[in-house]
Amino acid sequence: MNRINQKLNEDKKLLSIYFTAGYPSLNNTVTILEQLEASGVDMVEIGLPFSDPLADGPTIQDSSTKALHNGMTTVKLFEQLEGIREKVSIPLIIMGYFNPIMQYGVEAFCTKCAKLGIDGLIIPDLPVAEYDEHYRAIFEKYGLVNVFLITPQTSEDRIHFIDSVSNGFIYMVSSASVTGSTSGFGNAQEEYFKRIASMKLKNPQIVGFGINNAETFKQATNTTKGAIIGSAFIKMITEKGVHGISSFIKAIR
Repeated sequence: MNRINQKLNEDKKLLSIYFTAGYPSLNNTVTILEQLEASGVDMVEIGLPFSDPLADGPTIQDSSTKALHNGMTTVKLFEQLEGIREKVSIPLIIMGYFNPIMQYGVEAFCTKCAKLGIDGLIIPDLPVAEYDEHYRAIFEKYGLVNVFLITPQTSEDRIHFIDSVSNGFIYMVSSASVTGSTSGFGNAQEEYFKRIASMKLKNPQIVGFGINNAETFKQATNTTKGAIIGSAFIKMITEKGVHGISSFIKAIR
């Protein structure tokens, strides 16, 4: 069973952390992964930096720009992840945009992920219908979970379609805005969480966007399986470096 599915079966609320590979310095990747696991994080999303990250807010955009300037590339990330499964056991997901994956070659990318022990991918700009028609068989061949995003504006028909082609979890965006742009959840978001919960989807949901402390983590996981923290983690690591990881995670839960 894929490590993501094993983790989803655990009787607990899951905390996933996103960070940008190559930031704050080029060679931080493995250190960050080791410290996140040691701090009790359940899953990690490794951001593959891209020059035009449309779904990301200014904090993650800035980290991506600096990571690219530091020299981070797809090839470099794969080099850094060689032997990672000798050091880290929690699920690892690569989050990136489709252009660099196409440039590398979709099947070649999936092959490399499988060899390294990557468990899944999040590709915000890969349409679900295109994935289903052209790429689903490749992803499944290499045992990779592909995670799709939904927002409060996503239609119920589309959500059910995403649910039908998914084999892990659904990334439930807490708002229609970019990452890092909200602080706390209002009534509209609470109603959205309840509405999705009432749909009884076969795949569990994990909430992202707007989670930055223990209170928002608790709110986000009241009706879902877990939550993802990205921008707040990037801000912390910008200010405190990798040495601040343990205390940051402990403050969330």
